[in-house]
Amino acid sequence: MEKVISIGKQIGKQNFASLRENHYFFVDKSHFIKDWWENGDEITLITRPRRFGKTLNMSMLDCFFSNKYAARGDLFEGLGVWKEEKYRELQGKYPVIFLSFAAVKADQLSEAKIQIKQQIARVYEENRYLLDGDLLSGNEKKAYNEVNLHMGDAEAAAALNNMSMYLARYYGRRVIILLDEYDTPMQEAYVHGYWAEFTTFVRSLFNATFKTNPYLERAMMTGITRVSKESIFSDLNNLRVVTTSDLYADCFGFTEKEVFASLDEFGMGDKKDVVKQWYDGFIFGGHRDIYNPWSITNYLKEKKLRPYWADTSSNGLVGKLIRTASPEIKEYMEDLLNGQAVTVNFDEQMVFEQLDYNENVIWSLLLASGYLKAEEVEYRGITLKPWYQLRITNLETVSMFDDMFSGWFEASEAGYSSFVKALMQGDLEAMNYYMNKVSLATFSHFDVGGETNESLEPERFYHGFVLGLMAERAECYQIRSNRESGFGRYDVMMIPKNREKDPAIIIEFKVCSRVKKETLEDAVQEALKQIVDKKYDAELVALGVPQERIRHYGFAFAGKNVLIGAE
Repeated sequence: MEKVISIGKQIGKQNFASLRENHYFFVDKSHFIKDWWENGDEITLITRPRRFGKTLNMSMLDCFFSNKYAARGDLFEGLGVWKEEKYRELQGKYPVIFLSFAAVKADQLSEAKIQIKQQIARVYEENRYLLDGDLLSGNEKKAYNEVNLHMGDAEAAAALNNMSMYLARYYGRRVIILLDEYDTPMQEAYVHGYWAEFTTFVRSLFNATFKTNPYLERAMMTGITRVSKESIFSDLNNLRVVTTSDLYADCFGFTEKEVFASLDEFGMGDKKDVVKQWYDGFIFGGHRDIYNPWSITNYLKEKKLRPYWADTSSNGLVGKLIRTASPEIKEYMEDLLNGQAVTVNFDEQMVFEQLDYNENVIWSLLLASGYLKAEEVEYRGITLKPWYQLRITNLETVSMFDDMFSGWFEASEAGYSSFVKALMQGDLEAMNYYMNKVSLATFSHFDVGGETNESLEPERFYHGFVLGLMAERAECYQIRSNRESGFGRYDVMMIPKNREKDPAIIIEFKVCSRVKKETLEDAVQEALKQIVDKKYDAELVALGVPQERIRHYGFAFAGKNVLIGAE
């Protein structure tokens, strides 16, 4: 690892040249240049979670290969790649086209296309010297000047291919194309409902830029998710996709050795254990101790444990998908919050259009986004389908899930925090008042579009309620839930971590039976009876909870109406 040069200056800068010129904090990842070049892949796609050093590495590739930096070998002096004469001679030798789709975020298709065309037009503006002299024909000059944000889709699709031809003709070398955050507009297209039309446009652009481009030397794309080949890469047979494998595993993020050396450099060597708990946990192939660089650099600067990485995104899509997911998905989330691993089967390729009907796609999104880590992958059956053993990545991502689940109930009209306070105080009247407000305000949030079976609503709400409760009271309670599918009964046991201070709470949920014409009052009594029949008290007493500190509550549901009783 390169020596930390400056402690007091800016951290988290993504422009390689500026970072090196100003002696900002930097961990040497220049071996990525050598690794990529020697692998020889024509087109490479690397996916990593957000804020994981992708943009900085792409900027580093630009500074190394681009002939615009031909006289800037000083940017690499002292770095690993500069030790080999072969690479010192390679620096600054290629024409490079460097684009980013990070800012392509639009509510509608037309705006998304304009924003991409704007990025392409910027490349043309940066290279207007090509119009000088007789390098381009009259028709080519005319076409060049017509490249702008209002050009047609066909012109936009061909524009980077044409620019590659112009640059190759001018410099006598084929071009390198770098595309950062390629998938940002894909997620926006899904969220805002123009996915199908948008992928048609992008597929044409990628085909012309990367497949039918004889002027292309190499290309690199980075992003968070691996969008399925069928969606936008169907024409690219020369694409090398790198997700969670060993390839380039230590080129993005910080290794434990790099983190510990940085902590020592900053005089914080005694914080290694707690930093590992908070920010370690990312796994790529056989590399198991990869740290999130955004969180580490901010911790070095602020010297405080905070969810720096988790705070850099709204997590809106992930939150919506979990909130409206089936009870089974929510049960898995309960297990994950309890520190357990879950084993699930899914395809790492992200098929956005399947999110509406194939719930397992959510695991691909959670893994690619860095919220979960794959501790093991087992290939089962004749077809060797991958089964992933997943776990929440680290304490920082636990805090992100906590905020997400408690946020489901934070609407001012819901009164969820008031309900939790009443529950802790044993105030039955207030519990009834606030729980009815909560159910009325939030039942629809857990609804899955297209289903109208009212009997499913309490179950969806129940699982959301348990996740919210786990997020709200995790510091004081171990929360266990038990689901009796098909019987309309679900229970929650809240086991206090401080047996002498806090009460133990048992909650039995019961859905009123329409067949039996059961009333809310009848259902409450049935729920309370279930608590006694299951002998939960004996289990709690065995755990050291005094009998007099065990509370029983029966929750009865009839539609969105709730009645709570106590014994």
